[in-house]
Amino acid sequence: MDFELTKEQEMIRKEVRNFAQSEIAPLAAELDETETFSNELTRKMGEIGLFGMFVSEKYDGQEMDYISYIIAVEELARVDGSQAATVAAGNSLGIGPLNYFGTEEQKRKYLPPLCRGEAVWGFGLTEPTAGSDAGGSKTTAVKDGNEWVINGSKIFITNAACDMTLGVTVQAITGTRANGKPEYTCFIVEKGMRGFKANAMHGKMMWRASNTAELYFDDVRVPEANILGKPGDGFHQMLQTLDGGRLSIGAMGLGGAQGAFEMALKYARERRQFGQPIAKFQAIAFKLADCAMEIECARNLLYKACWLRDKKKPFAKEAAMGKLYCSELMGRVADHAVQIHGGYGLMKDYGVERFYRDHKLLDIGEGTSEIQRLVISRYIGC
Repeated sequence: MDFELTKEQEMIRKEVRNFAQSEIAPLAAELDETETFSNELTRKMGEIGLFGMFVSEKYDGQEMDYISYIIAVEELARVDGSQAATVAAGNSLGIGPLNYFGTEEQKRKYLPPLCRGEAVWGFGLTEPTAGSDAGGSKTTAVKDGNEWVINGSKIFITNAACDMTLGVTVQAITGTRANGKPEYTCFIVEKGMRGFKANAMHGKMMWRASNTAELYFDDVRVPEANILGKPGDGFHQMLQTLDGGRLSIGAMGLGGAQGAFEMALKYARERRQFGQPIAKFQAIAFKLADCAMEIECARNLLYKACWLRDKKKPFAKEAAMGKLYCSELMGRVADHAVQIHGGYGLMKDYGVERFYRDHKLLDIGEGTSEIQRLVISRYIGC
């Protein structure tokens, strides 16, 4: 067994960490406070190759392994969850479905600007009445000649309503299968199509500098050529997309935990009480020791899931485990970090409170913790 990263993977970690520290860290608090999606930072992340990392160079991608991509997301999340979310959703949910299921024409049209970071793309799955129960979807698409007419709405869709949004992939019901269950098909809907409206959502507790949208489809007509893959393949595409997405959410949890831990460790070494740094008190030292141990466990679990994916081995169970463990780990570490900071941990000036807020979405997005446990239980035969 070889636990060492390649030279290329180590280089990616170093370069992304330097970028996050120099370009993102100075702006993170202000962007969070003002709920501002940064076009400039997004383009800069594109310029250093953080979009389309696993896509062929033919479409202006980086053609790297999945572990390299996960390391990049991890290093962004170590500094700021919002920018990590932009990259994670941009790759796993935006670029991923187009790359894996799109026709050659679709790939050549949409992937290059997305991989260069000139534009972003959304994945429309969640609806107001269909979250964990994807079968509760109500958005429909009806065939009319050579076109499909889409009606319905989506909610909590990342990267779908900002200046850089090029379009969205939307899942809709297109019929009923022989077993009586709905048939799902995914469609490409470009920004500006008649009847398509995207509104940015505000007032979020977390990822306040990430773009989140509500989508509305009012008799939106798309040509037959805008079907992603084949009619009826939408449910399979969704499951495969979420499996990959869980790895990137896991990376956000791992990176966020690392960032919160480092803040807490630094503070504990500097803060003095009763004549010595509080890191010397067993109550604090044991908290930090537990955090360090769990982060190490999480990294091994998540990287193994990515290794399985890169080796084209089954990885869905491990992806669910990695997402679940890393998400909940960040919550535990962020809680310890705030506790170690004491009253200062509650103040925005210290930054650690942002990690405390940002972690919560990880327990909910890409399948809740409860759903991950359901997925894992089925894989182990329960």
